[in-house]
Amino acid sequence: MKKYIALNVIIIFIFFNSPGLISQELYGGIEIGSKGVKMSVINVQNIKKGKYEVVDFWTENVAIAKGIAIDGKLAANDIDNAFNVVVKNYTKLLKEYKIEEKNAFIVVSSGVGMAKNIDTLLQKLHVFTNVNVAIVSSETEAKLLLKGCIPPKEYSDSLILDIGGGNTKGGYVEEFNNDNDILMFYPITLDLGTITFTEEINKKAKTDSFSEFNELLSKALPELNEKMNRLYQQSPQLLKKENVYMSGGAVWAFYTLYKGNGAIANFNPFEIKDVEAYNTMIKSDYAKFEALASQNKDVEKVLKTYSQKHLVAANTLLLSLLEKMPDIKSKKIYFSKQGQMAWLLSYIADSAKRAKNIQ
Repeated sequence: MKKYIALNVIIIFIFFNSPGLISQELYGGIEIGSKGVKMSVINVQNIKKGKYEVVDFWTENVAIAKGIAIDGKLAANDIDNAFNVVVKNYTKLLKEYKIEEKNAFIVVSSGVGMAKNIDTLLQKLHVFTNVNVAIVSSETEAKLLLKGCIPPKEYSDSLILDIGGGNTKGGYVEEFNNDNDILMFYPITLDLGTITFTEEINKKAKTDSFSEFNELLSKALPELNEKMNRLYQQSPQLLKKENVYMSGGAVWAFYTLYKGNGAIANFNPFEIKDVEAYNTMIKSDYAKFEALASQNKDVEKVLKTYSQKHLVAANTLLLSLLEKMPDIKSKKIYFSKQGQMAWLLSYIADSAKRAKNIQ
């Protein structure tokens, strides 16, 4: 069987214009994640210095991971939906952005890659694209996230935490060498994300009511908090880090709805008290966000991506992550705006360096 190297599925197209990686180069990517398919077109001026411009970025919602929490598999209709969305956008990138098929890479991220039947989707994509599909482990994904979400000068005193649709991952650097780009990375992972946690609660419910969902969620808190304790016990050294950089749909939804608009800066500070206040708002005053969505495109995008149940489950994960971290009030917490494409950018850069034999 072909070895696949996992889903947010990313199809990365690399087009080189000159041998030195100094002139502009066009990159495109399709990422199939637990909650949606993300498309990126990136113009890179200098890979070694990390200079790039996001030419285009768009998403299509395909909640592919919800079946994993039920039986560990992707539902057949979700596989078909994801495949169709990828094919449509793959064709768009080839025709509109003139990307050559021979320069296409497919990468599957960890959140959906854990599905028992992931090969079904990967094989369908390979037949259509003739591209070897790569499954990135959650550990590798977290390392790439760190490189894409944290300023290099902050590596030694920071950690990254990402709440995706299928899982939560992160880690930190204990030793590194900037000249040789060598990172001694220590990962942590948890097999719960926004979609999988929501479905774990849903399958216990007897009705579709939000009140029952919220009640079941409250009963799940002791077990969730214990899982968070075990998560941090994997690498106690990370608790000494002063800076906490966060990414993923759960943090994006919190920051956008709580602030009333999307993040402007690449790194946006917030405090645990903000997450606590927002937690009350989405449970008791959700109508406020629905009313705001008609006037605010950022808020509208969040509500089209996540239901109220998703938002509450996502923020429960976020709040538990922060509450179980010792001395959290003394730490600096940031939402990394580019987290949605950070590990894609890192993966592209690393792939291009290997292709050009850059050390």
